[in-house]
Amino acid sequence: MTATTLDPKTALIVVDLQKGIVGAPTVHPAGDVVANAATLADAFRAKGLPVVLVRVTGGAPGRTEGDSARSGQQPPADWADIVPEIGPREGDIVVTKQQWGAFHGTDLDLQLRRRGVTQVVLTGIATAIGVESTARAAHEHGYHVTVATDAVTDLDAGTHRTSVEKIFPRLGETDTTAAIVKLLG
Repeated sequence: MTATTLDPKTALIVVDLQKGIVGAPTVHPAGDVVANAATLADAFRAKGLPVVLVRVTGGAPGRTEGDSARSGQQPPADWADIVPEIGPREGDIVVTKQQWGAFHGTDLDLQLRRRGVTQVVLTGIATAIGVESTARAAHEHGYHVTVATDAVTDLDAGTHRTSVEKIFPRLGETDTTAAIVKLLG
């Protein structure tokens, strides 16, 4: 479903657009995703609406095949730094997570509720991991959810497509960066 409206108190949530992730090989060029997310962030800031920058610095304690911490690999020192095109800028909310989703184990819900936020627009990498987990939790917390489909990408085409075509429409609305900026007015 295309985006029809944005609540007066809508926040932008940018998921994992950090130096250690944007360099990964993705379905859609990460540079395009970063540029679209930056456009949204600038538009939200211009309207005085919250911009939340989410970064991941660890992982859940369960064992997985891709667990680099258990393999002894250490990420570069700037791995978790938000890309400079996005921020952070003065007034942005920075959330550091250890899970896939931005709500579990963080103060994100509290930060949004303190500001009276009723809707969230999501962008980021990876579509089927951090973005989808955050979208599901936002929906479960009672927020209206909108996903900017040209501001998300994944490492896998199949999971990206499933999230965009099957999951996100069940959680809320989807649309392009340009359409969302237009709704901001």
